[in-house]
Amino acid sequence: MSIIRVSHATGLLTGRVRLNGSKSISNRVLMIKALSGLDFPIRNLSTCDDTKTMGRLLAQEDTVYDAHHAGTTFRFLTAYLSLQPDMQELTGSSRMKERPIGPLVDALRSIGASITYLEKEGYPPLAIDSPQDMTAVREVHINAGISSQYITALILIAPTLPNGLTIHLEGEMVSESYLMMTIKTVEEFGIQVQYDGKTISIPPQLYKSTAYTVEADWSAASYYYSLIALAKSGSRIELQGLFENSTQGDAEISSFGEQFGVSTTWEGDTCILTKVKGQSSLTYDFINQPDIAQTLAVICSAKAIRSDFTGLRTLRIKETDRIYAVDQELGKVGGSFRHTMTAPNGEEHYSTDPISWDGAIPRFETYKDHRMAMAFAPLALLSPIEINKPEVVSKSYPEFWDHLEELGFLIDRIHG
Repeated sequence: MSIIRVSHATGLLTGRVRLNGSKSISNRVLMIKALSGLDFPIRNLSTCDDTKTMGRLLAQEDTVYDAHHAGTTFRFLTAYLSLQPDMQELTGSSRMKERPIGPLVDALRSIGASITYLEKEGYPPLAIDSPQDMTAVREVHINAGISSQYITALILIAPTLPNGLTIHLEGEMVSESYLMMTIKTVEEFGIQVQYDGKTISIPPQLYKSTAYTVEADWSAASYYYSLIALAKSGSRIELQGLFENSTQGDAEISSFGEQFGVSTTWEGDTCILTKVKGQSSLTYDFINQPDIAQTLAVICSAKAIRSDFTGLRTLRIKETDRIYAVDQELGKVGGSFRHTMTAPNGEEHYSTDPISWDGAIPRFETYKDHRMAMAFAPLALLSPIEINKPEVVSKSYPEFWDHLEELGFLIDRIHG
């Protein structure tokens, strides 16, 4: 077990950070490379654990594929391996075995995939055998209200199927921004896609080779919005590698950053964050940006911003139950992230309560969730904190602690 103590002497932040490539885009491009059999250069590929796992598994010759904690990798590989000959086993960590895969398996089975559950019905691990005749079916139906990664997995393999694929989306869509990212990415490799909001049609086609540059990760950028929001006046951070016109859903944080005290400007390819006066309330639907909900919850609690959060339905099936985890850890500094009401349409609303430290140094748990560590780290600008198992950030942003040190944070290992 490792624990670090994080603090900042002045609370004033100035510096420049070059962000890692987007994990989401990197994993999509690696899948396209494997499906196409083409050898094209990929620049700024993410260095995170999930992308390394994806690359390693796509290159291995062993028939047992262990995705560990990488949910995106597991779901993409489920579709990829369903097209491969011979028997393969796809497994993951104990938490992965608690994350549903049934809707994707059902969809793949309906088009000829041979997949069986090795343990609990509807959950990993899976045994995936050679596909049956995939020329008989051209359409598939899937619930769009659980995970956009299921749909992305189908889109990625669709051009390689004998008849292509028409995907009918049922129910209310979650994380549509990630779906749009997928469509844009495959289009950049020459694939024609028709999407009308409920149906995705992709005829059989060949991916085209193209040199590809992965844009920096807007999810990682969101933590710098939190840092500026909690820093002293005069703070300024320059972020390099981001695309202003990005398809990443979390880029939306630049549009409403001023509500919690962060202004976004651009100088060429550099995104500049500066501190401004924020507002006293924040109401937001996170249905398309679930990965920044933890960050915003901590900001609102730390700055005593009245909040109303909706669109959080996918947070309970992430690396941990993120709603529970955020509430538990804010409670250590007198705050909370609580359920306030359920609307007539079934939408759940959550709100934060302000933090109120008693002078003790809190030790925040990370729950094997990279975003818990990075969402709570900015609180060190207010008072020293401790983070248990800080190495979990390597899942998506391995340079995170190094970049904080470059901004003047003191990071001391106190155990492990």
